[in-house]
Amino acid sequence: MNEPTPSQSIDSTDKYDFFGTIQGYLDAASKAIDLEPYIRTILSQPKNEIMVHFPVKMDDGTVRLFKGYRVQHSNIIGPFKGGVRYHQDVTLDDCKALAAMMTWKCALMRLPYGGGKGGVKFDPRGVSRAELQRITRRFFFSLGSNIGPDFDIPAPDMGTNAQCMAWAMDTYANTVGHFNKQAVKGVVTGKPIASGGTLGREKATGQGVVHCITEWARESAFDLEGATMIVQGFGNVGSNTALLLSKLGVSTIAVGDHSGYLANPEGFNAHKLADWVAEHRSIAGYPGGKTISRDEFFSMKADLFVPAALENQIGEHEARLLNVKLIAEGANGPTSPAGERVIEERGIALLPDVLANSGGVTVSYYEWVQNKRSESWTIEEVDEKLEIAMKRAYAEVTAMARARKLPLRIAAYAVALNRIQSVYRERDLFP
Repeated sequence: MNEPTPSQSIDSTDKYDFFGTIQGYLDAASKAIDLEPYIRTILSQPKNEIMVHFPVKMDDGTVRLFKGYRVQHSNIIGPFKGGVRYHQDVTLDDCKALAAMMTWKCALMRLPYGGGKGGVKFDPRGVSRAELQRITRRFFFSLGSNIGPDFDIPAPDMGTNAQCMAWAMDTYANTVGHFNKQAVKGVVTGKPIASGGTLGREKATGQGVVHCITEWARESAFDLEGATMIVQGFGNVGSNTALLLSKLGVSTIAVGDHSGYLANPEGFNAHKLADWVAEHRSIAGYPGGKTISRDEFFSMKADLFVPAALENQIGEHEARLLNVKLIAEGANGPTSPAGERVIEERGIALLPDVLANSGGVTVSYYEWVQNKRSESWTIEEVDEKLEIAMKRAYAEVTAMARARKLPLRIAAYAVALNRIQSVYRERDLFP
């Protein structure tokens, strides 16, 4: 499946308030740039929250009722844009948090989009391929005209992949009328190449993480050749980050996902491990590593740490265990506010999700543009455009951080909010 692989969640008696955490970052960035209070009020809640229940006939003939969400946060800059995740713990508040994050990412990367996010509450590993197709088609049929190539454009996320997007596009094409039938290709991004996808999309989020890491290394005079890394989550993002960094001389010495954690001091073969995960859906049983505990994973000495699993994985406890120089957030919201305070106190550099993992939505935009123009770009064109966009965003965020003396996360929000504020000031409120 595409995007981060889920990992074991932190034991806690209280449900993690992911949306509240994102609101806290919004408040901090709003104060830093003196955001107009009315804009802060508008951005504090999504524009639309859609919840659907839909029946699906399973392989054994029983009918199961599924719950799905689509949250549309802001479209002041352009159509809603954001992934659809399949996971048993998907909640409305999580979708609200992730949709808001997409708004900041799109504004930061100068994309003509606003934020959206969706999900269906079930474990995709527990259904057959035929059941997955029926679930996907019924969900997108239930969304109906709430999505569209110029209104709301879903994409893959945790638990979904290019095949799911092909089913989604085909469902939309066959159920929603369009004068230009080819225009329906742009209703989703992250599609297979033959169905209108773009070269470079599968590795895009990991590629964006790598661009941020290389920029940090350049600024910090740190040599990546011979460096070591630990990766939590070895799905699309974690595996591609490891593969790309291996070409720069970085060795992955520990990995983890929902099934547990493995270590190999000599370094994993990222290609072989990625192939194993693709076939077995987890790292469990991979013969090239030794089983370790969660605490042993977090305390492993390495240069880099890429959390590419679920949110709220690095709490205060984990932050105190870490023995790394840099954290590059491949997942959305992997670090809790308490964990981040400890990381800051300990002087560990942190590249925030809103910047580091924005390569995925950026290349999704390139796919959408190609669909609109009936074009097909080369991998070199896509890679070059992404590199320019990521390095420009990195420079803008670090400049904001230096100028306002802000952590990089709040600086990234501040850059995004400045752009959104400009649009509100120019357009004002209707009526």
